[in-house]
Amino acid sequence: MSLSEKQINQIAYLARLSLNEVQLKNNTQDLNAIFSLIEQLANIETDGIEPMLHPLHMFQRLRKDVVIEKEQSVLFQSVAPKTRNGYYLVPTVIE
Repeated sequence: MSLSEKQINQIAYLARLSLNEVQLKNNTQDLNAIFSLIEQLANIETDGIEPMLHPLHMFQRLRKDVVIEKEQSVLFQSVAPKTRNGYYLVPTVIE
């Protein structure tokens, strides 16, 4: 797939970009080079290749999932104007 300068002009118009002739030619070449690389990647045979979880062969050191804060919902709700059953009560906004 390649784009013409007319198509690049239309894209620039939609993006509210103002391109002069040099920028138009450069952007056309750059985008066509990118599309060429994408086509090359799409044509690579990947059958039988296992997907990678991470590009480096390292394991992430994980810490234990331990609660480090105390339960403070009762304290927080004690300063709220209205609460019921652990929920904050607020005025109706939409009827």
